[in-house]
Amino acid sequence: MLKEAIILAGGFGTRLKEVVADVPKPMAPVNGKPFLDYLLKYLAHYKIEKITLSVGHLSEKIVSHYGDKYQYSVEKEPMGTGGGIRLAMEKCHSKDVLILNGDSFFDINLNAFYNMHGTFHSDCSLAVRKVANAARYGTIKSGNNCIIKAFREKDGVEGPGNISAGVYMLDREKFLSKTPAGQPFSIEKDFFEKKINELNIFGFTYEGYFIDIGIPTDFEKAQHDFKEFKY
Repeated sequence: MLKEAIILAGGFGTRLKEVVADVPKPMAPVNGKPFLDYLLKYLAHYKIEKITLSVGHLSEKIVSHYGDKYQYSVEKEPMGTGGGIRLAMEKCHSKDVLILNGDSFFDINLNAFYNMHGTFHSDCSLAVRKVANAARYGTIKSGNNCIIKAFREKDGVEGPGNISAGVYMLDREKFLSKTPAGQPFSIEKDFFEKKINELNIFGFTYEGYFIDIGIPTDFEKAQHDFKEFKY
């Protein structure tokens, strides 16, 4: 059973500064509530027992809002996505830990995702989404049986593609043993891409609702879409 999750909530929100300047990006208000509230409700639906919020930029805004409801992993300096996950992972104890980006939402069945991770004996699993325009994302190339063969840099080229949607399942021990402690690094560039030939990295494709509030147009879209948030 899936028990532990980490939410990456330390982003600077550079592209949202015109709209939201005084709070971390995951705290950007969507219909009067922090975007992070919706992710936490989603995890509560799946009965996740322990949630660690990985915080950095303006962390005090998150800590003061949620108090002692959750556990915090505080970056004293920017650690990158990988470094932030690693710091938070040291507070976890489960064999496999779910990771969510704090500025996007991908509505997938987390129990099914966790079961696929186990069935395929995966070291790292990524939830993959096909999007109509992958220009602002890096894309993924998969081989037989969902194994990921390559990660392609974001190139700005308009067109459909398969992207990593910011939902990961990581084998805790494998991740800790293959990454440097106390150093900034990118989960995408310095872990997934560099370890692709020595770890079992799988991508499982889902068709659920997906939104990334990192740009003003999608932030505005969330205001409409989340009025009927099902969790």
